[in-house]
Amino acid sequence: MKKIQMVDLKGQYEKIKDEVDSGIRQVIESTSFINGPVVHEFQKDLENYLQVKHVIPCANGTDALQIAMMGLGLKPGDEVITADFTFAATVEVIALLQLTPVLVDVDPVTFNIDTEAIKKAITPKTKAIVPVHLFGQAANMDEIMQLAEAHNLFVIEDNAQAIGADYIFKDGSVKKTGAIGHVGATSFFPSKNLGCYGDGGAIFTNDDELAHTLRGIVNHGMYRRYYHDVVGVNSRLDSIQAVVLKAKLPHLDAYNKARRQAAQKYTNAFTGNDKIITPNYCTACDAQRYDACNTHVFHQYTLRLKGVDRDGLVNFLNEKGIPCGVYYPVPLHQQKAYQDSRYREADFKVTNQLVNEVISLPMHTELDDEQIEFIANTLLKFINQ
Repeated sequence: MKKIQMVDLKGQYEKIKDEVDSGIRQVIESTSFINGPVVHEFQKDLENYLQVKHVIPCANGTDALQIAMMGLGLKPGDEVITADFTFAATVEVIALLQLTPVLVDVDPVTFNIDTEAIKKAITPKTKAIVPVHLFGQAANMDEIMQLAEAHNLFVIEDNAQAIGADYIFKDGSVKKTGAIGHVGATSFFPSKNLGCYGDGGAIFTNDDELAHTLRGIVNHGMYRRYYHDVVGVNSRLDSIQAVVLKAKLPHLDAYNKARRQAAQKYTNAFTGNDKIITPNYCTACDAQRYDACNTHVFHQYTLRLKGVDRDGLVNFLNEKGIPCGVYYPVPLHQQKAYQDSRYREADFKVTNQLVNEVISLPMHTELDDEQIEFIANTLLKFINQ
């Protein structure tokens, strides 16, 4: 059996090696390292894939979120509602811009932001909602967009973990996550479903005026060299990373399908065990037919454990050569940097439970049946002992 990895980037690279190597060589020979032709080619390819009018590449996913908020003209003191159960980058940029983060609880089934909690958190100072499509599954965008319209709020989608996922609206229409709100942001960190070989990110919008503003912000506020029309930052996608992304993008649907197939095999192995809650990914579809629906692209395959020594299981799996992850062990409202007297533990019942129950298993495009069977059987051995 091959060595089990949390993410097997080398195996994935071997299948696109010639195209990647050739493209990188061309960039080096051309010396067009920043904003070269391949960056613009990838931008157009991604616009077509997402069916969005504007993609603005940038240096990383955190920058993408920050630039999106800058482009919307949010001001210090404006309140921005987001999920408590997610990676810190989402709230980090809110704080960096001197906006006021408002953390709320998440749904116990999808782990995504709880729309009822959003409703309770809206005040006259609220200006935006940042839903995070966590672990590859779309948040409830029907209700989020309705809330935003009713209260005149911006919606900034954090799509770092769900690129390529579909959202099925109640009326049956379908859009790609990241292209639903007023603006979307994503990361191309190497382990993402669409990842480069360094740092990279992008912002998406269908708003022409906002897109123009964002293009200035990513390039020091310049539209014409040495003329600075807006306050900007230095955040550009380099050409070598664009080569990798351009090579991978045509395979993204296949990559996501492979993840869903691996997820289905995990779930088949765990179904019926009352100590394990497997991912439920789509209220519009049969939750046991992962391969039939693209609403969850399984950036992570995350279980909830009931009555199990989670930390003991982590150690047991590691001893058997199986990597795993706990995303996330501490809720944001308890992190030293983001503690606030406004928060009450009673308002974070689900998040406070999840941080003690979740475990993520290896998930990537190169997982094979032998590895999945070994991982599942090893986990079950510990749980059933």
